Amino acid sequence: MTTKTAKFDTTIKLLLIGDSGVGKSCLLLRFSDNSFTPSFITTIGIDFKIRTIELEGKRIKLQIWDTAGQERFRTITTAYYRGAMGILLLYDVTNAESYENIRNWMANIEENAAETVNKVLVGNKCDLTAKRKIDSIQGQSLADEYGIPFFETSAKTNENVEEAFTRITRDIMARIGDTPSNPGPGTLDPTKRAGSSGKCCTIA
Repeated sequence: MTTKTAKFDTTIKLLLIGDSGVGKSCLLLRFSDNSFTPSFITTIGIDFKIRTIELEGKRIKLQIWDTAGQERFRTITTAYYRGAMGILLLYDVTNAESYENIRNWMANIEENAAETVNKVLVGNKCDLTAKRKIDSIQGQSLADEYGIPFFETSAKTNENVEEAFTRITRDIMARIGDTPSNPGPGTLDPTKRAGSSGKCCTIA
């Protein structure tokens, strides 16, 4: 018997962006490992996780990059926009400034990412109802303005985490069809990035 069949049909590269502290790393840890940590340790530079999911009969390898939100790392992370096929823009529903800054992150996407990149807006920490500053209507309104899907999520309770990642994956698959995903110029390859551990245990 030959073993030429790959363990997955397609590789999709996703990017998490947003201000520091909105919970990007928490969200990624919940999605990739189904775990949650309340420790707030800022992501330095960029990190990644990998998870394989099944969608519409296909096994899809998701390579998900977690970026630092601080301004001093912005020049590092902009290089990773070019290889992204999908971007999840996160804000913290308890932090109005992180919501307002979504417009700046969208400008970064327009400047650095491919024009066809899929996007999803995510309002994270929706479990913190007593501290909420941005309601779901505001989040949906901003998503509608940019013509992208919107989810409110909680990395702590796992609310809508699978749904957000599944939606952007489904949208990317619809856009690229059945085109094989072979790494090429400009794509993200964690095995070739110096200093990459392949682990994500920090909070951004």
